[in-house]
Amino acid sequence: MTAPVHVRRSLLFVPGSRPDRFEKALAAGADCVCIDLEDAVAPGDKATARATVLAYLQRAPKDADLLLRLNSLRSLEGIKDLAAFVDAGGPARTLMLPKIGSAEELQLADEILGALPTRLIPLIETADALLRAETIAAAPRLDAVMLGGVDLAADLRCELAWEPLLWARQKMVVATARAGVDLIDAPQIDVQDDATLDETSRRARALGFTGRSAIHPKQLDIINRAFTPHADEITHAKRVVEAYEAAKGGVALLDGKLVERPVVRAMQRILATASHR
Repeated sequence: MTAPVHVRRSLLFVPGSRPDRFEKALAAGADCVCIDLEDAVAPGDKATARATVLAYLQRAPKDADLLLRLNSLRSLEGIKDLAAFVDAGGPARTLMLPKIGSAEELQLADEILGALPTRLIPLIETADALLRAETIAAAPRLDAVMLGGVDLAADLRCELAWEPLLWARQKMVVATARAGVDLIDAPQIDVQDDATLDETSRRARALGFTGRSAIHPKQLDIINRAFTPHADEITHAKRVVEAYEAAKGGVALLDGKLVERPVVRAMQRILATASHR
């Protein structure tokens, strides 16, 4: 119950081939920034981007929540990424791993990382991965799991919209909640549609997601607001936690209702997120 909550309401992607944008991304207002070596880097630029990004991570601000997205571990570039990361001493706290197909890939990454304290965030982007969400979410080293909406919609042959992917989101909520890890929603590709971004971000939070990714800084304010608790939520959370602590391990009651551990943990997350603003 006392484990700290790692607040990541918003995650901003920045291309690994654009080092001129790294510092701007850190200053944009995201809770964390993910430098991308995968989709945002052209095939011919992979080696240069890899070297540039690893060199930057060595000197990046130590207090910044910086992530690194590798190429798929089922590709040669992904293997090169992981090997170079380990050789560099693991300069990022968290690696994001795309195109994960099974928990075995995460277990392999765990073994290769060895004694490095690096955490992992797998992306669920295929039908196979979605059906294995429970075992993927229970793999070692996980900080969170992320929905890869664009690729998953293509693999499922469905529209990239809220309703067609609702079951996928629900399944991922159950899997990550059971494993006790965070869940990050897919970015909205249309950076001009603020109304839809706000609506779907609020829906994702209500469903059980703990944060959302973004592909442009202009999306961050909307995402941060959607995943930040309201005043009445904060007030209620304080009352629940205070009642639980006052019981000192005994039966805790609030307004005649039993206060149970999962509820307290949820209230602690609300308070941690509120204090992060």
